[in-house]
Amino acid sequence: MTEEKLARDLHAVLAKVQAGLEVIVERNDRSIAVIKPANRGGRMISEVVSELKARGSAAVLDDAFAHDIEEGFKSQRQPPHDPDRGDIR
Repeated sequence: MTEEKLARDLHAVLAKVQAGLEVIVERNDRSIAVIKPANRGGRMISEVVSELKARGSAAVLDDAFAHDIEEGFKSQRQPPHDPDRGDIR
């Protein structure tokens, strides 16, 4: 797909990507980018809670637990450290 087509209808392209397709963007007949679905690894928290209950766990999902999970998410959103460009955090 040309970058012009991408710019013209980004919404439709993102809908295709969300459906699982990869889109190769070209400029002057050369590939310049690949847009693909994000890797959605891991499990939903509801699955984890169900498994804990099934195992008879006494774990408590309180405010402290929620805070720990949120901090984990925040730490994953940080840009990576690139020693060649300096610390960008």
